[in-house]
Amino acid sequence: MAATTLYEQVLARVASGPLVPMPPPRASASVVLWRGDGADLEVFWIERSPTMKFMGGWHAFPGGGVSKRDADIEVAGEVEGVAGAPVAAGMPESVLDEVGELEPILAPGVTAAALRELFEEVGVLPGLEESATSDRLLELREASIGRRLEFREVVAELAVGLDASRLVYAGRWLTPPLGPLRFDNRFFLLEWPAAEPIQPTADTVEAVGGEWIRPREALARWKRGEVLTAPPILHLLAVLDEQGVVAGRERMRLPEDANLGPFRLVEFRPGVVLLPVRTPTLPPAAFTNCYLLGTGDAVLIDPGSPFEREIDWLAEAVESAPRTLGRRVREIWLTHHHPDHVGGATALRERCGLAIAAHAATARRLEGQVEVDREIEDGERTSLDDGFTVRAIHTPGHARGHLAFLHEELGSLVAGDVVAGFGTIVIDPPEGDMQQYLETLERLEALAPRTLFPAHGPTVLDAAGKLEEYRRHRLWREVKVLAAWRSGLQKPAEIRSEVSEDLAPMAFPLA
Repeated sequence: MAATTLYEQVLARVASGPLVPMPPPRASASVVLWRGDGADLEVFWIERSPTMKFMGGWHAFPGGGVSKRDADIEVAGEVEGVAGAPVAAGMPESVLDEVGELEPILAPGVTAAALRELFEEVGVLPGLEESATSDRLLELREASIGRRLEFREVVAELAVGLDASRLVYAGRWLTPPLGPLRFDNRFFLLEWPAAEPIQPTADTVEAVGGEWIRPREALARWKRGEVLTAPPILHLLAVLDEQGVVAGRERMRLPEDANLGPFRLVEFRPGVVLLPVRTPTLPPAAFTNCYLLGTGDAVLIDPGSPFEREIDWLAEAVESAPRTLGRRVREIWLTHHHPDHVGGATALRERCGLAIAAHAATARRLEGQVEVDREIEDGERTSLDDGFTVRAIHTPGHARGHLAFLHEELGSLVAGDVVAGFGTIVIDPPEGDMQQYLETLERLEALAPRTLFPAHGPTVLDAAGKLEEYRRHRLWREVKVLAAWRSGLQKPAEIRSEVSEDLAPMAFPLA
């Protein structure tokens, strides 16, 4: 496909250069508080504050990143279940390929971080006595979160020795390569019966709510689309529901059944499986999010990688989906024609026997490059299973033939390049059109999707907020462009310097 716009020329140059390296994931730890047994088994989870930079508004277990100071904190006792556990912990091929050599499970600071995050987010520590007043506990939690006090100072004032002997290792998970912020997270079980003198409360700046809940009910809330949570949380909940704490420990430590072929199964909303693949795309992005959409019959959206290894992985995922998930991929859908969205489409068409569908304008742009078997019309509805209806929405602005796909029952919008999980979207004439893009944002706002699944970057929980943010940002910059013009700055480079000071220098040519 010939590069006809500046944006496409930049993508072509990226494709001819080295791959963008991924930053190493940050070590982190989470604690699953549990109590009861059998049908009475409960876990304590929190709703993360929407202001949190990472997964704000999502439901999770208490946890967070290991800080440099955590490694200097003395923790007594041995964590149960670490001895003999593989360092890679059942991680699939695509995950291991991106991180290289893994550090030990209990690397310096991991257990201290687990206990610190447990205290900061829900206010409990093994060995903490009831004599500590609730007001003072809250003060110390907030001081620790705000780093006004070192955690070791908090521990000293509480007169409690940190002890990891009640922790039970429950597996290791790496954040998918959706953005620059990634974690290498270790999970630990900690029994916390109702007889403990201090019970967990999520009333700090990092969590806006918390509750004891049966794993089955937590899973049911996720299936109804009431909460958004991450793959390790779903896996741990499923194991606890099906097997309980003791019988399920080995499956938690080695979560091989949480993989889809060479990928970790990443399903933030029911029926929307995310398969991040390496592509020569616009930095700082280095991956395009390919999606497996549907719960019975399914479609594969934007297999964008041209790299043979990634194509092999996608083909393996497509072939394993019927036996692993009970989902049969019947077609490839394209959001638009850019190479980082169609790079593997032809190869997968041939490997898996899948037809390719796209908007008519996309089909015209791909003539001679990618054979489009069927054209998708604006408003077309496809039933992929009972209760799983997908509506195609023509969303021009970034590209003339751009489509987004809305799962109508739960409001999940596979948005392509209408939005990004980080950064902004390039609108490059003549293919791009700012007026059309603003109209697209308004149209999508009117449809009131609940969750955005962009082609680059992490999933966006607050769909309405993100769409409004994008529209306001564009209008704000247009006002600045007009003001610069009226002030006498009429050369593009002069205007850019005046109105794009918030952009990285590497984005100046496109700005």
